[in-house]
Amino acid sequence: MILSYIKPILTLLLLTSVFSLSVQAQTKVSGTVTDQQNRPVKQVTLKFRNGKDILNTSSDSNGHFQFVLPKAGNYLLRASAVGFTTFQETFQVLEKQELQIDTIKLSASSEELQTVEVIGTSAKKYYGDYSFSATKTASLNKDIPQAISSVSKELIADRQAFTLADAIKNVPAVTQNSFYNQFSIRGINQNEEGAIINGMRTRQHYFLQPLTSNIERIEVIKGPASASFSSADPGGTINLVTKKPLSEDRKQVSISAGSFSTIRGTLDFTGPLNKEKSLLYRLNLGYEDSKSFRDLQYKKAYLISPSFSYIPNAQTALNVELVLNNNKTRLDRGQAIFGAIAGQTDLKSTPITFNMGASNDRYRTSDIMLMSNLSHAFTKDIVFNIAYMKQTWDEDLLEHRTTNVYGLDEAGNAIPTLAGLRAIQRQQSLNTDNISSYFSINAATGPLQHKIVVGYDRISVQKYRGGAESSAQGYRLKSGGIAPKYDPLKKDLYIFQTVNGMNIPVPNVAHFNLAKPLYTLRDLSEYVFTQNEISPAYSLANGIYIQDQIKYNKLTLLLGLRQEWHDDYSNYKVDNQKKSSRKKVLPRFGITYELNPNVNIYGTYLQGYQPQGNTSNLVVVPPPAGTNYKPLTSDLKEIGAKSEWMNRTLMVNLSIFEINQKNLLMNANDPIDPNKLIERGAQRSRGIEVEASGFILPNWQFNAGYSYVDALITEDYNPILKGQRVQNTPQHSGSLWTRYDLNENRILKGIGIGAGIQYSGDKLPWYTRDFTLPAYTLIDAALYYSPPKSRVQLAMNVNNVFNQTYWVGAQTYLRLFPGTPRNVMFNATYRF
Repeated sequence: MILSYIKPILTLLLLTSVFSLSVQAQTKVSGTVTDQQNRPVKQVTLKFRNGKDILNTSSDSNGHFQFVLPKAGNYLLRASAVGFTTFQETFQVLEKQELQIDTIKLSASSEELQTVEVIGTSAKKYYGDYSFSATKTASLNKDIPQAISSVSKELIADRQAFTLADAIKNVPAVTQNSFYNQFSIRGINQNEEGAIINGMRTRQHYFLQPLTSNIERIEVIKGPASASFSSADPGGTINLVTKKPLSEDRKQVSISAGSFSTIRGTLDFTGPLNKEKSLLYRLNLGYEDSKSFRDLQYKKAYLISPSFSYIPNAQTALNVELVLNNNKTRLDRGQAIFGAIAGQTDLKSTPITFNMGASNDRYRTSDIMLMSNLSHAFTKDIVFNIAYMKQTWDEDLLEHRTTNVYGLDEAGNAIPTLAGLRAIQRQQSLNTDNISSYFSINAATGPLQHKIVVGYDRISVQKYRGGAESSAQGYRLKSGGIAPKYDPLKKDLYIFQTVNGMNIPVPNVAHFNLAKPLYTLRDLSEYVFTQNEISPAYSLANGIYIQDQIKYNKLTLLLGLRQEWHDDYSNYKVDNQKKSSRKKVLPRFGITYELNPNVNIYGTYLQGYQPQGNTSNLVVVPPPAGTNYKPLTSDLKEIGAKSEWMNRTLMVNLSIFEINQKNLLMNANDPIDPNKLIERGAQRSRGIEVEASGFILPNWQFNAGYSYVDALITEDYNPILKGQRVQNTPQHSGSLWTRYDLNENRILKGIGIGAGIQYSGDKLPWYTRDFTLPAYTLIDAALYYSPPKSRVQLAMNVNNVFNQTYWVGAQTYLRLFPGTPRNVMFNATYRF
């Protein structure tokens, strides 16, 4: 009986003793991190390592940090933060209750820890504060004399931005033009069909927007950047930076579902593959299956992107990654307004869901990119970098689209209930090879510090033979042929039919009945197609350049010179091959002055150059023999200020700019010849941009921007347009997105609130100036919940809360691009 009482008492005493010894073995370590001016540094990554055991934490808004070490021993402490040199020191930790480490002072560094981007970043903020691509060197954005806006993966995730257009709608002076991957930047519409990925130019049609599940951040480098990328758009360059491997294990799975039968999923796994952490991996997967608020539209897309980094030592780093994009959808040419009268027609006279086409239309693309880059330091001051990209892109299109005219009766009068259609089939393949190699050299001449870049670029694009486009339009002739248009004076030549009691000429492609819209499977065998080969083409650009960033005290000069050679071939490797060659010298000048540790002011001058050749998807048919389209030339003049506040957690930038461009080439919007092009003259764009991003409190961050853009036509083939506004460009636009986490509230802990507002001023359509797209203001909201001590986040995003009807762009009355009505997306993310 007594033993039955003694046994639990002894057990309790034993457990208490063990627990006491365990507690006594633990050591509490604390300290503070500051910069050289004794200002606390927030979000410093601190790692304590004892053999295989690694403990991680980060400093708070006051620079404080704290560890609890499980045992005594020698620990290596490593403290790192963006913009600072890494601190590293070994501490002997004894078995005692507390150890106070002397204040750790970090020195500012103008370079990142890596010279090229082969390792990912673990920061969790709405903006990026560095760029590898803008100057070919790893530089803080604050030190680059050019406006650069950045959108981080965290902002993309919080907004559930699954497409590029959704991701960059917070960027000042960037506006969406259509449903395509097509934007206006600083009042200048993009001319190149393609994208910049990791600083390398790609080539593909702009009809589809890429998924964002493998994107680390999006950089919008404002103004012509031909000195950096070759043949870059005058308004700016959207550079997609892909996710790179991390040296620590992280895994994340995310599933979303919501309006318009949308289902999305992403997977992001990363970490080391060996004990030494010299071999790292990352795997990103993305999938979308969705419908749309637009009739006929759907999207089935997947993305697979594995990436590997090999870092055998401090001198050498290698990264290899593959990106596979596959898309199935229908090409959406927009909402049509029929019977329009300039200045009188209500844009809501047809529903924003309205679409013309057939149920068997299709648009399919496959895009494969292999990218690799190598960096090797011969000495601490001489580093060689080389990057290579191989891209193949295939397109398969079948579409029924408007001819921009009505059906006609026997007398040639328009029938407003019948819309003319044409059918187009197209298949083509392109290949891009892109090499960028350069030496980065640190040197000094007296008091001057130099960061010199000497390099060579080679970009080739081949449009393979075998591409073809077949089109069907016009009216049937009794002879069995097709007339491009109907001539009532020669009506005896045409075949007629009776529709609604009217005798009308028979179209090659049956009209779309606007009074009774029907989406049917169209029989292509009923059409007479005009078959054309897409001429094989090839373009080659070679460039050599030298750039020097010269620093003297608080003054930095950026001087660059690039020599380019362009060869363009039409009818490549066939009997009537034609070659044209051009060359151009491109200067670059920038100046930055550090007013104080928080503020830099800058000025810059850049030139842009784009040969408008036969590998451009805009140029389906080569220009007439003996002629070449003039190159698009541009220049940028810009001044501004970049600043960082609140211990580098708040960024505020201001820029004032002027961009001029000449020799614009665009589609003539000819209903008879859909491939006809015209050279449009010149444009000038001036404006102001302001953007701010960062943390107001440790649990409250935001991203905001405003732009004023005055874009005018200065020369045009139509003299009436001289001095008028440029199309698809609002004068005023602005946006704000913010997230606040209720971490301090015991009851509401784990809940976060997101809210956003976007304003866009009125716009003119691309091809006609008969009407104006109205200004709009959109409100978005989000609610987040992370259960305490869990690795799950639940989110609900409501976009366009008040269900505004608006249009992001337009080409004519027959091609308006309405914005998405109110929609809801739910998301569950699990991290492990």
